[in-house]
Amino acid sequence: MPRFSVIVPAYKVQAYLQECLDSVLTQTFEDFELIAVDDCSPDACGAIIDEYAARDRRVTAVHLQENQGLGRARNAGLARATGDYVLFLDSDDTLTPGALQAITDRLKETGGPDVLVYDYARTYWSGEAVRNERATQLTEEGPDTFRLADRPGLLKVLMVVWNKAYSREFIEKQSMTFPPGYYEDTPWTYPVLMAAGSLTTLDRVCVHYRQRRLGNILSTTSRKHFDLFDQYDRVFAFIDSRPELASWRPVIFRRMIDHFTTVFTKRDRLPRGSRAEFFRRARAHYARYRTPGATPRLSTRARHSMVRLGAHRTYGTLFKALALRRRAHRLLATAHRTVRAALLQLHYRVQLRLPVRKNTAVFAAYWNGAYSCNPAAIESKLRELAPHIRTAWISAPAHRHTVPLATRRLAPGTFSYWTALARSAYLVNNVNFDRRLVKRPGQTFLQTHHGTPLKSMGLDLRRHPAASHGMNFHDLLSNTDKWDYTLSANRHSTLVWERAYPSRYTTLEYGYPRNDRFQNATSADVSRIRESLSIPEGFTALLYAPTHRDYVAGQRRTLDLERLARALGPRCVILTRAHYSYEAPLSPTPLPRVIDVSAHPSVEDLCLASDALITDYSSLMFDYASLDRPIVLHIDDWEAYEASRGTYFDVRACPPGALARTEDELIDIFTTDHWRGSRSAQLRSAFRARFCTYDDGRAAERVVRHVFLGGTPGLPAPLPLENRTPAPAPQHFPRTAAATAGYIPSNTHS
Repeated sequence: MPRFSVIVPAYKVQAYLQECLDSVLTQTFEDFELIAVDDCSPDACGAIIDEYAARDRRVTAVHLQENQGLGRARNAGLARATGDYVLFLDSDDTLTPGALQAITDRLKETGGPDVLVYDYARTYWSGEAVRNERATQLTEEGPDTFRLADRPGLLKVLMVVWNKAYSREFIEKQSMTFPPGYYEDTPWTYPVLMAAGSLTTLDRVCVHYRQRRLGNILSTTSRKHFDLFDQYDRVFAFIDSRPELASWRPVIFRRMIDHFTTVFTKRDRLPRGSRAEFFRRARAHYARYRTPGATPRLSTRARHSMVRLGAHRTYGTLFKALALRRRAHRLLATAHRTVRAALLQLHYRVQLRLPVRKNTAVFAAYWNGAYSCNPAAIESKLRELAPHIRTAWISAPAHRHTVPLATRRLAPGTFSYWTALARSAYLVNNVNFDRRLVKRPGQTFLQTHHGTPLKSMGLDLRRHPAASHGMNFHDLLSNTDKWDYTLSANRHSTLVWERAYPSRYTTLEYGYPRNDRFQNATSADVSRIRESLSIPEGFTALLYAPTHRDYVAGQRRTLDLERLARALGPRCVILTRAHYSYEAPLSPTPLPRVIDVSAHPSVEDLCLASDALITDYSSLMFDYASLDRPIVLHIDDWEAYEASRGTYFDVRACPPGALARTEDELIDIFTTDHWRGSRSAQLRSAFRARFCTYDDGRAAERVVRHVFLGGTPGLPAPLPLENRTPAPAPQHFPRTAAATAGYIPSNTHS
């Protein structure tokens, strides 16, 4: 018996069917059967299915003798399913790489629930992929399994069958089948969610939902849209047959009326002359299924009242009036923004005609974020070595307080902001400035970057559209052509930058200025930082800093931090730092000996305060290696990460230290002292030699003397690794920590 039965009905989708089937058959998890149902399709779908069945034993071909529609085609596949769990996939959609493995892992973690709900992304003909806007409802926080009453927000997620895995035993027990007609998902998904004894979620994109330019059945004009009434009859019949579900009647009633009004207001759904009839049917359903406690939200109350009264002309007029009102507000707001933007650009054009101010420099980092990273280190060194150059920093109001008092502060989108961009002699950023920036003669643009690249960057993202988020590569190249210099911390970075961002700039292999502190900080600095973070004296501090995942909406939390802290013993604290693209901490609730440092302004300080780093694919590992302190990688989703984002090398083959593929392995690495053993030191030494070539504590000086002072001769040469003295590490925790905690490791690591 296979783990999964994946059912794919096919009708008039010959252009997309092969990609759909391939997305299933190339999954890394292979314990499944693929049941492809040819719904008597007049094109080549049947032949394609037969070809796949002939060459792969996992494929079962089913041919219907007449076209029966999507619901009954699914039933035909369901009748042949033998898997523990059933998944439905529409034949123009695809599974994402690693989806089945992620689903089976989550099912195992949560004890085999009745239904698992996973996420999807809409994919467009342009290659753009847009994550489900309701993805926050799929958080994995809280209990592993629950009932719909515990999380009714799941009803806000698109009500379709193909974003769920269903226990076949549960489906058979509930006698679930699909009815004929349009909107066949409605009488399946509502009953399934209401009746499920245990639900769970997977915060991961598992399906790419193709947005076809033509061919979407629900976007066609047809009287088949009247099927919606029969489908809701079936939903309420299901509720009426089960008294324990009676509390859901008002909820489903409200959603039914919302659904009716949505179809009514879509211009391309109902045929000419049928709208009044549709509204009369909606009114009849309103009267039939109205339930005490079904008071609609204030925002939809007027619509519901119009349906109750059957006032379809009034509803149409009101809808048009509201649409006109919204349009008027949008036009006024747009006009205001347009006028202000035009004035700003006029001001900018005037400033571009004035002379460049030779001794001025403007800095920014992370899209007008806080004073940080390489630009901040350069700005600080510039004020020290070249005080005659006036500096300014661009930051959003929320980050204004991080800018030193000696540095002028600029708010983005203001007149002074555009003046600085137009007339400053030096432009420094670790990303790009506004794309409307005109690089003029006499200006020097220094692109510092913000990390050694492991994941794909720049033009290399063309092969990974889900990770590029609709990036305009023409604009990217246009911005790249404005660069005069780029910084590199190692030869690997140099080769990547020059390929991923091809242009005429000069690469400065000087190291990353932000890492200078790692060589120049003293033991007193380390002690001061630890005290400010409330790390008790003599305790070990582990910095846990995972990176962003392109294939997951929101934050991916895979470590049980409470368990990890408990296993490491009472004299260990964990500093958790969420990636800057997230607003929530890694632990949703405070935990003993777990300190959230996500909002700390300096990641360099956090590195200095810690005894070791735990990360996954973050570029922080390359910086941290220059401290010559232990690094442990927790990599439990390499295949999915590599498939969604792309990488320049397999970090598993040359890690900076011990490597864990599971939480148990990670705990064992620390409780057996493998994290700071001789093998880990050897791996770190090789990693440092490859990636920390120039990070000797004088990178900022080299940059300032070359770019701002023109002193290329006599620049300080990088110190050899063996001659460097990184900031002293804090005191390590005792080797008896595991015993103190009473933890017995399950494995050992050599």
